[in-house]
Amino acid sequence: MNTGHTSPLDGWPAVEASLREPLVARLSEGETIVAFMISDIDSNRFYRKTLIVLTNRRFLSHSAESGFQEWALSEIDKIKTKDRGGLGTLELTGATRRLAVWHYTIAQGPSALILGDRFEDQKSHRAISTEVVEDDEIPEPEDHESIPDTTALLRLWQFARPHAFWMIVALSMTLTAAIAEVKTIEMTKPLVDLLKNYGPDQPPILNQAFYYLGIMLGSAVIAWLLGWGQGAILAWVSERVTGDLRRRTYSHLQKLSLEYFGGKRTGDLMSRISSDSDRLCSFLSDSIVDFTANTILLFVVAYALFRENYQVALVALLPFPFIIWLMYYARDKLQTGFQASSRAWGAMSSVLADTIPGIRVVKAFAQEDREIERFSTANELVVSTNNRVNSLWTFFWPLITFLNHLGVLVVWVCGVWLIGRRDPHFSVGSLTTVVLLSEKFYGKLEMMSRIVNASQRAAASAQRIFEILDRVSSVPEPAKPAPLDKLRGELEFRHVGFRYGNRKVIRDFSLKIAAGEMIGLVGHTGAGKSTLINLVCRFFDVAEGSILVDGVDIRSYKVEPYRRNVGIVLQDPFLFYGTIAENIAYGLPNATRQQIIDAAKAARAHEFILQLADGYDSLVGERGQSLSGGERQRISIARALLIDPRILILDEATSALDSTTERQIQEALQNLVRGRTTIAIAHRLSTLSQADRIMVIERGRLVEIGTHDELLKINGAYAALHKAQQELTKDIGW
Repeated sequence: MNTGHTSPLDGWPAVEASLREPLVARLSEGETIVAFMISDIDSNRFYRKTLIVLTNRRFLSHSAESGFQEWALSEIDKIKTKDRGGLGTLELTGATRRLAVWHYTIAQGPSALILGDRFEDQKSHRAISTEVVEDDEIPEPEDHESIPDTTALLRLWQFARPHAFWMIVALSMTLTAAIAEVKTIEMTKPLVDLLKNYGPDQPPILNQAFYYLGIMLGSAVIAWLLGWGQGAILAWVSERVTGDLRRRTYSHLQKLSLEYFGGKRTGDLMSRISSDSDRLCSFLSDSIVDFTANTILLFVVAYALFRENYQVALVALLPFPFIIWLMYYARDKLQTGFQASSRAWGAMSSVLADTIPGIRVVKAFAQEDREIERFSTANELVVSTNNRVNSLWTFFWPLITFLNHLGVLVVWVCGVWLIGRRDPHFSVGSLTTVVLLSEKFYGKLEMMSRIVNASQRAAASAQRIFEILDRVSSVPEPAKPAPLDKLRGELEFRHVGFRYGNRKVIRDFSLKIAAGEMIGLVGHTGAGKSTLINLVCRFFDVAEGSILVDGVDIRSYKVEPYRRNVGIVLQDPFLFYGTIAENIAYGLPNATRQQIIDAAKAARAHEFILQLADGYDSLVGERGQSLSGGERQRISIARALLIDPRILILDEATSALDSTTERQIQEALQNLVRGRTTIAIAHRLSTLSQADRIMVIERGRLVEIGTHDELLKINGAYAALHKAQQELTKDIGW
C-alpha cells in the first residue's frame, strides 16, 4: 500500500474499507486527498455507494459495481451540485461535455458542497494544505481526555466541605475505635504472662484474668459501636456528596451550548452521570471509609509497637517502605487501565443509546444481527481492557499478601531471638502482643492496598465528570445583561459570519426583518439555513458581526429570558415521555388546562387528542413513538405557541403532515404568525406563499430576497428551485 499520500480528513477512517483501501492504493507518491464524499444513490435510484475523492492532482471515484474512474483536474471545468426535494446531484462537466453524474441523499449534501468549494480553490490555484491553513480553514481544537491523575479525587472536597462537621465527628469516632482495638490486643500481654507464671502453689487468678478479659470485651464492644457510627456517618456524607455532584454535573450540562454535545455521544454522557458517579459513591462510602479507619489504626498500632519494644517495631516495619513503593508503582499502571475501561464502558453505553431508541429503524432494515455485532465488539473491548487491568491486579495483590506475611514472620524471628537471649524486658506475653499487633498492622495494610484498585477507578470516573464541569459554554452570559421583558421582534443581521469547526458556513450575511414580518428561508441542503436559525435562537454565537433584536445585540441579553421570547418548531419533533398535556406545557409548566387546549386547537391538534383514550392525559411513548409523525408535529407546534413567542421559528414545520393536515396548519399559521416575527424554513416552496419576503441562501450568503412573484420574475436561484420542484412531481418514486 502506498504511504506517500496523506488523508487527515474528518470521517475518512469511517469510510468502508472495501471502498477506501483500493482507492488509497492507487494514489501516487505525494498525492494528497483534499475532499471526499459518498454518493449513496445510483443512476437507477437504488441505494448503492460510490466513493468520490478530490486530490491535489486528479478526481477519482470507486464503487463495487463500476470500478475505478478518474479525471485529471485539467479536464474538469466545473463541479455542479443540485438539490431537488431531498435528492442531490453532483455533476462533473468538462469544457464541452458532461463527464460524470452521481446522486446522493440529503445527508451527503454538506460533503458535496465542501467538495465543490475545494475544487474551486484548486482551480483558482489557492493552496489547500493540511499544513498551511487559510482564513477559512481554522482547525478545530482537539478534545483529548486528560492524563490520568489521582489528584482529581481531591477536587471532591468542594462538595464535601459543607459536611465537614460530620466528617470531623466520624474521624474522632474512628480514632477512638482504633485506640479501643489496640487496647484489646495490649491486654493479651498481662493475661499471657499471668497464665504462664501460674503454678500449683500460686493463689487463684480467675478474678485477675476476668479483669483483663473484661477490658478486652469492653474495648471490642466500644470499637464495634464506634466503627458502626463512623461508617453510618461517612456513608451518609458520601451519598450527599455524590448526589450534589450528579446534580451539579447535570445542571452544568444543561447550561452548555450545542457545540459541546455535537462532539459527544449520548451514551457516554449518560455513563458519566450515572455509572461514574455511582462508582464515586461506592468509593466514598466503602473504600474511603475503610481507608480512613485503617490509616488511623496503622498509626495507633505503630505507636503501640514502639511503646512495647522499639527493636521489634523497627524489624516489623522493614517491609513497609517496599510495600508503599509497590502500591505507588501499581497505581500509575492501574490508573491508565481504568481510564481505558471507562472509555470502553462509555462506548458500549453509546451503542445502547443508539439502538434502543432507534429500534424501529433497526427492525425496518433487518439490521438486528449487525447491531448485535456492534454491541459484541464494544462488549469485547470492555472485556479486553478489564482483563489487562486484572492481569496486573492479580499479580500485585498476592505479592502484597506475601510481603505482609513476611513482615509477621520477621516479628516472630526477632521475638524468638530476644526470648532466647533471655531479655528481661521481653516476655512471652510481649511476643504475643507484638505478633498480634504486627498481624493487625499488616492485615490493615493489606486491606488498604485494595484502595489502589478502587481509587484508580474512582479517579478515572472523577476526571470524566470534572471534564464536563470544567467545560465553559461557548454561549456565555453577559457580564452586564440588558433589561428584557417582552420583545417586539425586530431582527437584524449585521455582517454575520459563522464556522462549524474548520468550515465557514455563513459569510458576511446582512438583513433587517421588521417586527411581525414573515420571512421564508430557502436554499440547497447545507446552504446555512438551519445555522441561521441556530444563531437566532442563540444555540451558537456568531463568529463575526452581530445579530440584533429590538436594536440590542442578543449577546447582551441573558440566555434564558431571551429564549423564552423565541418559539421553535423543529423539523424532527421531539416529545418527552409523559402526557400530551405535559408535552404541550413544557415551555410553560404552570399553564392552565384551558391554555393548553387553546394552543392545541390553534395547532389543529385538539380533535385527534380527544379521540385518544385519556385525552390530554394520554401517555406518549419515549420520544412520542405512540403518535404518528403528523401528530407529533402538531403537538410540537402547540408547545411553541403556548409560550406566545415574539419570534417564531418554523424549521420545516409542516414536513411531517399530509396534504389535508398541511392545509389545516397553513390556515392556522396565517392567524398565528400575525404580530410575530416569523422565520420559516421550507424545501416545499408552496408552504411559503404567505411569506412577506423570501430570501435565498447559497453557501452561507444571501443571494436573492423578495416576494414569491418578484423572485420568479428575476429568473435566478429561486426560479431554478421552483422549476426543479415542479419537475420533481414528474419523477417516479421521488
